[in-house]
Amino acid sequence: MSSEPPALSVTGLYKKYGQFEVLKGLDLVLYPGAIHGLVGLNGSGKTTTLECILGLQDFDRGEIRVLGHGPRKLHAAQGKIVAIFDTPSLNPNLTVRQSLRQALLLSDGAARKPAEVEAQLGITKFSDFKIKNLSLGNKRRASIAHALLANPEIILLDEPFNGLDAGGVDEVLALIKDLNQKQGTSFLLSSHQLPYLEEICSHIAILHDGQIAASDEKSRLLGSVQSTIRIQTNDNHRAAKIIGQQAGLSLQTNTSTDILLVNSEKIGPADINRQLVEQGLAVSEIVAERASLDSLFRRITQKPNP
Repeated sequence: MSSEPPALSVTGLYKKYGQFEVLKGLDLVLYPGAIHGLVGLNGSGKTTTLECILGLQDFDRGEIRVLGHGPRKLHAAQGKIVAIFDTPSLNPNLTVRQSLRQALLLSDGAARKPAEVEAQLGITKFSDFKIKNLSLGNKRRASIAHALLANPEIILLDEPFNGLDAGGVDEVLALIKDLNQKQGTSFLLSSHQLPYLEEICSHIAILHDGQIAASDEKSRLLGSVQSTIRIQTNDNHRAAKIIGQQAGLSLQTNTSTDILLVNSEKIGPADINRQLVEQGLAVSEIVAERASLDSLFRRITQKPNP
């Protein structure tokens, strides 16, 4: 754990919509220089969490600090804290350059030049295009250009990959990595695109049932995931019974009749294959799948609530 003070800390956050409690004591910490992914099922409260952090929504109780500021005092950071939501909200009738010049009025005087950030985002050729005439990908690049004007220390991105083609996703991933490595920019990325987050993030937090169910460095989280082994035999029903009797093995609840998905603590594919063959079964496939954010996410979110 870093010895530096957190760039962002959320402690005991509670939020209700009417009688429905969305956040139930959420705790989250983002340290300087981290790329922290926030994942959760649709409707789990990811966007609500971001809006509470940014002071766009009131919350019932809890404490939030971003670069030492509370949600209602983020303006004092003078552009060091920025957020970009799923739908770009720039003035559609301004050109890219006009939009950036307008954003300069909110800076503290230490802002970068519009031409510089246009070049960094690869949108120089769109400088005189009106925002409404840009593709979704270029609108998102223009939004990120806004964010970079004041050399922010922390950027919050809500669903940054939505609507982008493969090339657009690669460019956003490369940009995030470049800003993080060269300028030390911290990121909180809220997304349901697990493969992209697994590729780019240093840390992951999984939001489930109103709380952070798991949060740590990505390598530690994935290291805690049990091995998943795919098995296909000539009699999967009988194979499932045999596996269910073995200590350290358990069938995943979403196992189909065609493929058995087995959680294994210490037993490897070779030992499982031997046991099945000794019981007279013909094993046509047995493959150990690597630990992934997707498998960890499914494991946590499919657990029944206590």
